[in-house]
Amino acid sequence: QVQLVESGGGLVQAGGSLRVSCTADGRTFGNYAMGWFRQAPGKERDFVAAINWSGGSTYYADSVRFTISRDNAKNTVYLQMNSLKPEDTAVYYCAAGPFASRSPLEYDYWGQGTQVTVSS
Repeated sequence: QVQLVESGGGLVQAGGSLRVSCTADGRTFGNYAMGWFRQAPGKERDFVAAINWSGGSTYYADSVRFTISRDNAKNTVYLQMNSLKPEDTAVYYCAAGPFASRSPLEYDYWGQGTQVTVSS
């Protein structure tokens, strides 16, 4: 079992930057690929970025301005978001699974989400 806790969300003006973090408990964080997804009100949960267990491979949704990274020593995965736009407003979720996938179905564990709001 892996428990994930996101942090770092908040309100930011368009054009600004924000870094959200996801910290896992347990000693098996390094065994998992990690993904970031987001869900806006009334919309489906969309893939944002994913990273394999070592951090050597990363995957992104088209046209994202974000960077995913991880620090296995700190059991933490990050999403650095730059040039934010109002359409980036959503709840951002991190997830852990065996493979770095664009599909939410491939992930076994999810955090509770952190709200990111971008004002125009």
